[in-house]
Amino acid sequence: MNLPRRFCLLVFGVGLALAAWQQGTVAQDDWTQDPASREFFKKILEAPSPSGYETPVQEIVREYIAPFADQVKTDVHGNVIAVKNPEAPLRVMLAAHCDQIGLIVQHVDAEGFLYVQSIGGWDTQVLLGQRMTVWAGYPLGAGPVFGVIARKPTHLLSGAERRNAPDMKDLWLDVGAAGQEEASQLVRIGDPVTVELRFHAMRNHLAVSPAMDDKCGVWVIMEALRRVDKSKLKCALYAVSTVQEEVGLRGATTSAFGIDPHVGIAVDVTHASDCPTIDKKENGDVRLGKGPVIYRGPNMNPKVVERLVEAAEDHKIPYQLGASGEATPTDANVIQITRAGVAAALVSIPNRYMHSPVEMISLADLDRAAELLARFLENLPAETDFTP
Repeated sequence: MNLPRRFCLLVFGVGLALAAWQQGTVAQDDWTQDPASREFFKKILEAPSPSGYETPVQEIVREYIAPFADQVKTDVHGNVIAVKNPEAPLRVMLAAHCDQIGLIVQHVDAEGFLYVQSIGGWDTQVLLGQRMTVWAGYPLGAGPVFGVIARKPTHLLSGAERRNAPDMKDLWLDVGAAGQEEASQLVRIGDPVTVELRFHAMRNHLAVSPAMDDKCGVWVIMEALRRVDKSKLKCALYAVSTVQEEVGLRGATTSAFGIDPHVGIAVDVTHASDCPTIDKKENGDVRLGKGPVIYRGPNMNPKVVERLVEAAEDHKIPYQLGASGEATPTDANVIQITRAGVAAALVSIPNRYMHSPVEMISLADLDRAAELLARFLENLPAETDFTP
């Protein structure tokens, strides 16, 4: 049959697109051997968890980790604590925060536009033009309300407006309401807001989503708990999905006090410097896909650091070294100074475009970080002196 040339070209083009899509999809599906763990990662990324509003993601964490843990509990602060081998005298805490930066409804004006406060640190420029979700009625489950943040068209901006980033107080959220009465029926003061939550796989085992900071870490520590061979485990392992890190390391402070660990390893993201405009002399040479970053510096116990490096080298796990000359802005900061002091460490996942709607990570780095921690834990003696 002689098909029209235009139709043939269309079919050919669709075929190429489908092949490219399949190639990209397959490339992402082999980053971890367990399909359930891949699905867990996507679920936590697409569940809302602005600081103080972490319940939806913590419910997913509890459900996922229950089959692999001896105990799963939630403290009054909202931290989810999964425990393996709880009777062992040596206590090791893995911590990663599940909260993400977001917004909170502050005011509804007469026209039905919403004004917001920030939860965590935003560059307001990245919010302009974003699709947003108001998680209305939290925690009553009234349902998400779609909205957008924008500003007047570029044709109408003054020169100063074009040059300067707007203040948070000058941004508004448009949910399509006809006025204050309708908007107030949809949302309440204090409702949390996030950018649209969606996971996108990319080429070369890369992926993009809001809240990679630090649901990457949550996946890593729970995956490490799942992977670790209990018969080789000589310590009590506490994997903690902490809350409210973005507003002051609060969940790690309370959970570390309760656990009283001997060793505490925080897993967070760190700035990848393998993109334009980031100075490697100031930020180090940190690249996506080259492995997790093991940090050195005063916030880290040198003996724990060396054991992490040894585990990586013994098991041929790619890793990178990072340096911090001060207390890091991570859960490792407060874990180190809990009670009489904890032998702390920090393992980080390289992240491009942190604190934006398009945070980018390497899925391979996640897998390697989980493997690193599992092997570190299996080789940790029951009696170890971490005194420097």
